[in-house]
Amino acid sequence: MAVSEATAKRRVTATDVAAVAGVSRATVGFVLNRTRGQTISEGTRERVLEAALRLGYRPNSAAQALASGRSRIVLFVLPDWPVEYSFRIYLDEASRVLDEAGYSLVTYTRRPHGETRPLWELLTPDSVFGFTSFSPDEIASMRGCGIRRIFPDPARQEPLDLSLAVSAGPRLQVEHLYEHGRRQLAYAAFADPLPSSLVQARHDAARERAHSLDLPPVDIRYIDYRDGSADDAVRAWHGAGVTGVVAFNDDVAAAVVSAAIRIGIRIPDDLAVIGHDDSPIATMFVPALSTVRFDTATLGRGFAEYAIHQTEGRPLPDWRPPVSATLIRREST
Repeated sequence: MAVSEATAKRRVTATDVAAVAGVSRATVGFVLNRTRGQTISEGTRERVLEAALRLGYRPNSAAQALASGRSRIVLFVLPDWPVEYSFRIYLDEASRVLDEAGYSLVTYTRRPHGETRPLWELLTPDSVFGFTSFSPDEIASMRGCGIRRIFPDPARQEPLDLSLAVSAGPRLQVEHLYEHGRRQLAYAAFADPLPSSLVQARHDAARERAHSLDLPPVDIRYIDYRDGSADDAVRAWHGAGVTGVVAFNDDVAAAVVSAAIRIGIRIPDDLAVIGHDDSPIATMFVPALSTVRFDTATLGRGFAEYAIHQTEGRPLPDWRPPVSATLIRREST
């Protein structure tokens, strides 16, 4: 059947696809939504897909959500953390698992003084997840949008367990330097106009572990690899007797090590440096960077499976998260 001029000038609907393919509107829905359990022949399926392609059909997601009461969107509200290498792997794996279950993962970062409307008011997701508890105003906003699946559970306010992501790595970094005889430590992070709560949390964990080992206070210093402040920091540390640096991530560790090499401080003889995340730069950098690694892909899968469980009641797999970080020993320590 030819495409009419009227159809070409307006949005193509599933009814148009059904007319061109010579099938019912319900059959078009079953094919395009890949509905399971339907006995539709391969010939009919191909005819529907060919008609949809020829007409340029695009599903109206807003209409589908209104009709079904589901948007197939899982909204993940993130804290003001940098989306660094390991966190990207976490999100990529979570997105893949959710996609296989028919959901789109959308992330949204809450800014302390943000002026935009919260994303859940614009998307009306099936469920909303956050690393930290939501405020009463945020919960009221979600409820007003018809969102009922909210985690942490507003009734219990139980946030996700962040101990693995926050404390295990810094503790292992400090312990590694301590085992190598480093007794005066410093903490390094990149300067940021919007200080990250994750930077502060990791520094606190490193400082607390150093204190438990009877080491002097581990002060934090913010550096910028572009303005010479890394060189200044290394000189100051060297003059103060610092022999080990705990870096927020591998990029920071690389900046510290390169600054030390530029000004003639030997790595690791004079200064040992350990990163965090085991990102590609840790292996490619010379000298290679000692670091700590998490199985963030497994953590991402675990989050996605939990999100599906909460969203549609699917049984939760028998899953156990990795229990600790893994130390990767390389040349920088």
